[in-house]
Amino acid sequence: MDQDLWAVLPDGERDQWEYVSGQVLGPLHFGMSWTDCIAAMAGHGFSDVSDGTEAGWRVAEFRKPEPYSWQPAVRCYFDVVDRDRVLEYVLVDGRTGPQVTCEGIRLIGRVPSVLAQEMEAHAVAYETGIRFSYGGDVFCDGFEMEPGTQRAGDSVVTWAFFFNAGKDHSNARDGAPPAIWQHR
Repeated sequence: MDQDLWAVLPDGERDQWEYVSGQVLGPLHFGMSWTDCIAAMAGHGFSDVSDGTEAGWRVAEFRKPEPYSWQPAVRCYFDVVDRDRVLEYVLVDGRTGPQVTCEGIRLIGRVPSVLAQEMEAHAVAYETGIRFSYGGDVFCDGFEMEPGTQRAGDSVVTWAFFFNAGKDHSNARDGAPPAIWQHR
């Protein structure tokens, strides 16, 4: 068995992205076109773009070159029904994706309980609400993202999907591409 199947990139080997809730995620911004998304990711060394559709969504998968080229690091979702076909959701993989920081909290490739503690401390410090993902993971109200967990050998690490919720977080969650909820 290939032991790299469960390899998790150390933070020092990941791209470092900042996230401004619902607006900017590293080189990406919500509402950008398919073409601009491809160019932005290529400009940051991501390759092997897969162009496909999943249940009403146009999907682009981005990978970094070796040694982890088998695993998509970032998946971008564009609604095929929307004439403008703009970026609506971004999923960042927990094993191979960039490290994403929001409000000083690192979100990707983390031990879930440690991330939950940091989210809770942030919510208390800034008097925001706490929410729970479908999988029971904790995140702060207003972050316009939801974390999840994926297996990394005999442990788990966090991944996350990001979006622009507009006025109603639940609409963004409920409208998310179904494949997001099966991310492993």
